[in-house]
Amino acid sequence: MDILSSLGLGRSYLEKIFSDAKSFKADISAGKGILDGKVIALAFFEPSTRTYTSFDVAAKRLGASVIGFRSQEDTSMAKGETLSDTIRMLDGYADCIAIRHRYDGAAKLAAEVAKNPVINCGDGRNEHPTQSIVDLYTIVESFGRIDGLTYCLMGDLRYSRTTNSLLYALGQFKPKAVYLSSPDQLAARSEVIDKLGFKCKKIDYDIDSVIEEVDVLYVTRIQKERFADETEYKKAKGSYYINEDLVARMKPEGILMHPLPRIDEIDRRVDRSKKAMYFEEANNGVPVRMAILKRMFDGGR
Repeated sequence: MDILSSLGLGRSYLEKIFSDAKSFKADISAGKGILDGKVIALAFFEPSTRTYTSFDVAAKRLGASVIGFRSQEDTSMAKGETLSDTIRMLDGYADCIAIRHRYDGAAKLAAEVAKNPVINCGDGRNEHPTQSIVDLYTIVESFGRIDGLTYCLMGDLRYSRTTNSLLYALGQFKPKAVYLSSPDQLAARSEVIDKLGFKCKKIDYDIDSVIEEVDVLYVTRIQKERFADETEYKKAKGSYYINEDLVARMKPEGILMHPLPRIDEIDRRVDRSKKAMYFEEANNGVPVRMAILKRMFDGGR
């Protein structure tokens, strides 16, 4: 079973992941020995801190061995080897390949080449499905549910793969409302919006009009590495900012999320607010990815 897109993740599957993740978070040793003898390959052709490390820790907590690399320069692709050949080689060494790549569709290509399961850990501006599962689990922890909440996704919605996957995953639930807030040049792409099973409302990146009704404010950084034109990046840089005053106007039980890394879009003083959930969100990466790997090898979805 490959995990390439959040579009293919059913509600039942997600709820089982949440249940397993809750168990692992309560007792991290509960996963001991589940993947004894398995080998997980982390094929990260693009930089990563949280996703790489959490998958590494998750696999080892379950008893698996881990092989892999953190950049293309560490592989024979630096010598001219093709992505397909690199994946074929890893497929012979490992029982599962978790891949991150700067090009859209790289994970799909890897899945077509590999015989063993492939997990998309981010392909260009396309998707990052396991991050959406981490995000949803964090929401469940905070509210006990995903249905019936008001969401606002704010920031770089054009190039951010995490927002694409989160929107797709929300389609398995019943959000009360979903607002999309971004500068015009960073608006969500039509091919993403057209796939959703619910309506979103586009608002200006000044979110004063909705902040008091928002349960989940999900912010992303501007994806500098996705811009083909440095001038366009400079125009967008610094166009939105989350400060303490804005967070204070959210519902008392509201939460602020961010897949990280953040650059300058959230004031560091916001970190002391109980609404700031982005580091807890990052911490949830280990139990959630433990649950994903467990289910991948014990019967799929």
